[in-house]
Amino acid sequence: MQKGQIVKLKGRRWYVRYWESRNIGGVVKQKRVSHCLGEVTTRGKYPPADIVDAAAEHMATVNTAKIPAERITTLADFVENVYLPWVEEHKRPSTARGYRDIWEDHLKVLCAGVWIKNVRTFHVQGWLNTVGEKKLSRNSLKRIKSFLSAVFKLAKQQDFFNGGNPATDTAVNPAAAPPEETYAYSLEEINGILAHLPEPAATAFAIAAYTGLRVGEIEGLHWEDFRDGEIYVSRSIWNGQETEPKTRKSAAPVPVIPLLAERLEMHRLRTGNKKSGPIFATGKGTEHSMNNLLRRVMLPALNRCAVCRASEFAHDSSTHEYQRNEAIPEWRGWHACRRGLGSNLYRLGVRDVVIQRILRHANVSTTTGYYIKTMDNDVKKAMAKLEKSIPKPNLDTAWTPTVAATRPI
Repeated sequence: MQKGQIVKLKGRRWYVRYWESRNIGGVVKQKRVSHCLGEVTTRGKYPPADIVDAAAEHMATVNTAKIPAERITTLADFVENVYLPWVEEHKRPSTARGYRDIWEDHLKVLCAGVWIKNVRTFHVQGWLNTVGEKKLSRNSLKRIKSFLSAVFKLAKQQDFFNGGNPATDTAVNPAAAPPEETYAYSLEEINGILAHLPEPAATAFAIAAYTGLRVGEIEGLHWEDFRDGEIYVSRSIWNGQETEPKTRKSAAPVPVIPLLAERLEMHRLRTGNKKSGPIFATGKGTEHSMNNLLRRVMLPALNRCAVCRASEFAHDSSTHEYQRNEAIPEWRGWHACRRGLGSNLYRLGVRDVVIQRILRHANVSTTTGYYIKTMDNDVKKAMAKLEKSIPKPNLDTAWTPTVAATRPI
């Protein structure tokens, strides 16, 4: 049981000093610790009563601390040696990469040396305020807050931290830029893109547009997964790493319309009428990277000069400047196919719960909130439909104001 030593440092603040066992580089060491009690407000050399009380209160928490010495560590030690390895073991590789980027790019410089047991809500709010000065979007700031909340949740579970999660009551900058509007391909754009893509890029794009599969799921498709008029999602590929489907519902079979089934069978014949192995394979028989296919085949096919029709990547600017041919639909990303499928089905009158099953979302709120885009024409048609449904007034019996109704109050 330590009483602590009250000292005045630099004549400006009172501190209480004591010893604490801490985990430093994996070794438990005794460390001399100073805790600020308050400003110096008197001229005497002895601390006033309120400072003495504050020291006694703080030392009471020190003496009754339940965190083992080997778990008293800095935030950097915990994140890098405990939290991120746990994420890599239990989360998808893409999630682990995103969390590591958040730590390295935004938080490490702010709080690496902070002792995790001492963190309070105002500390976390200060970090979020500093990060918010980088002009990040609101969604990016929310992801950083979620990361910190997850860090302290695991720290509490594993006895590195006591008390409420300090990230819970924090807030991100309300003036931060809202997220950019996401894009969904229309049926007309899908047809336009398919008309300009060579094989096998056209078949890969058709799968994305007509089934809503994620790009990693398309890359991981095998011929064994295409049977009985359906595609069974068995795996996903991210940066060459094979993982299981994103969720349990993501593994549900997806119906294949006859137009797409015909494309797949033609692709099968072009590639040797295979019965097994990757649908999109390299010369070595491994899964073909969809990002490589995009960069080497799809973008050169879609980004062409309006004057000479040459690809942007091979364009000779010595004769004239490159001007993109706007008649060719612009590439908006693989996920625009998934959002496009949801939006196009909704425009055709398909119920949102059915679209949820086709896109294999865990919750219908995800489908309606992020994957169904309402076109301007749809809004106009809806308002016209509303107008037609409003009953016309009968002029013979129309209501006219009475004396009582027009009398001022």
